[in-house]
Amino acid sequence: MEILHLARSDDWDRALIVGEYRTSTLGLGLEEVGFIHASTAAQLPTVAEAIFGGSTEALLVLVMDDEELRSAGIEVRYEDGGDGELYPHIYRAIPVPLVQRTLPAHFDEAGVFGY
Repeated sequence: MEILHLARSDDWDRALIVGEYRTSTLGLGLEEVGFIHASTAAQLPTVAEAIFGGSTEALLVLVMDDEELRSAGIEVRYEDGGDGELYPHIYRAIPVPLVQRTLPAHFDEAGVFGY
């Protein structure tokens, strides 16, 4: 199953240099939050609008595979995001090679998220 994480391009660029991705959510790292927020494809638009709504920053969707993360010893838990829905939370830094691909993401003129 694919797990998605919406990232600022600058955060991903930093990960490419150091070899791992450590940003949990907008402005907060793995150390502050304890896990990296992620979502399924169906959850991503709602998450994007809640966290980055109206942003003009360069954004990327990091695409990972749940089983591949687990096989690498990375704990993934599906936990209530406060709305009764279960969201994937990644409990370790993500090694760059485990990101299968990145997709450009943006908000259009009407504020609708797309990637």
